[in-house]
Amino acid sequence: MTAFFSPNRLHPSSSQLVWSDAAALQRGEILLETLPHTAWGAAVTARMYLPLKRAIVWQHVINYPRWVQYFPAISCSEVLSAETATDATSSKRLYQVGSKNFLFFTAHVDIYLNVVETAQQRVQFRFESGSFNDFAADLRLQDCDDGTLLTYFVQATPTIPVPSLFIQQAIQLDLPSNMRTMRTVMCQS
Repeated sequence: MTAFFSPNRLHPSSSQLVWSDAAALQRGEILLETLPHTAWGAAVTARMYLPLKRAIVWQHVINYPRWVQYFPAISCSEVLSAETATDATSSKRLYQVGSKNFLFFTAHVDIYLNVVETAQQRVQFRFESGSFNDFAADLRLQDCDDGTLLTYFVQATPTIPVPSLFIQQAIQLDLPSNMRTMRTVMCQS
């Protein structure tokens, strides 16, 4: 599966990118698209180019305890159980803890996730329980030139009543930095 470029911007799960996006990704930029998701939630798609082969990126991505190095707001990322369904898919149960400073308070969250992995292609994160009303995320990997295109889509509504606008702004400020940190950690390994 190779990412290719199209004149139209498409759904986050699409493999097509506009030429300007491809050039920005090759320069190391993190591309973000934020959307409202309920009055108290947000949805975001982040794209990043990694100058690593997909098999290498995959090994980093599914090393969930290491996510505390990629995302400073995550203080714990633990695999609670794992099982292999087929040669291509497996599932895991994760527990993660994090916090985020807002203007006047710090939001502490925890979450239990069911994770379905499709080898070297996709990781689906589904909400089980925790400090969210809803949560879903989808991480996809695609070959792109000599490296890998990582696309991460997440939508969530925390139980803490924080207006959607604040969550979107926090994402726009924090996620690009976190993604760059993820790329740096992966490339240094």
